[in-house]
Amino acid sequence: MIFRQFFDADSSTYTYLLASGPGREALIIDPVKEQASQYLAAIHDLDLKLVKAIDTHTHADHITALGDLRNATGCVTLMGEFTKAECVSMQVRDGERLDVDGIRLQALYTPGHTDESFSFVLHPGQPQAVFSGDVLLIRSSGRTDFQGGDPHRSWDSIVNRLFKLPDDTTLYPAHDYKGWMSSSIGEEKRHNPRLAGKTEAEYVAFMRSLQLPNPKMMDIAVPANLACGRP
Repeated sequence: MIFRQFFDADSSTYTYLLASGPGREALIIDPVKEQASQYLAAIHDLDLKLVKAIDTHTHADHITALGDLRNATGCVTLMGEFTKAECVSMQVRDGERLDVDGIRLQALYTPGHTDESFSFVLHPGQPQAVFSGDVLLIRSSGRTDFQGGDPHRSWDSIVNRLFKLPDDTTLYPAHDYKGWMSSSIGEEKRHNPRLAGKTEAEYVAFMRSLQLPNPKMMDIAVPANLACGRP
């Protein structure tokens, strides 16, 4: 399997490119507009055909490359069924499975960071990895104070959905601010300071106590991302 993890330093965003092998169809998850040329170069060098570009949710800290990649490759742009981005070509429901030339993903509705966030489980029959967007981060979790976020729903998505995956499932979030590239479900159960040994009430109180500034690009990024990357 081809797996490439890209990093955008300005927004600390991870983007993931997956394919079964060289010369095959591929998908990309959470692409950043400023990095589109990097993705296209990798797709070219690996002789891939990009057929799906996925956003886990409407990002507030960067502009998506969904539209640019669709224009360049003719790929299908995809988000979860509750997105307000009417520009996407396809919406997926909770539990729906995608098969891209041997790469299988299952969509999981995991609201909390936003009210339309989805995660995607790689090879759900025997889960290998989960792309969690912003709801579950490495030793952290996504903020819950805008775009329909809710700490109770965040707890439910993490504890009652993502933490039900096997412990050895690799966790690939959409962001990391410390330089960690991946974790696992088991690690986060045991060591995530917001969740390990905590009750739902404690988690909710902690999330509501955070006093975080809005992302600096929020007023630009959200409207642009609702238009698949057109400012």
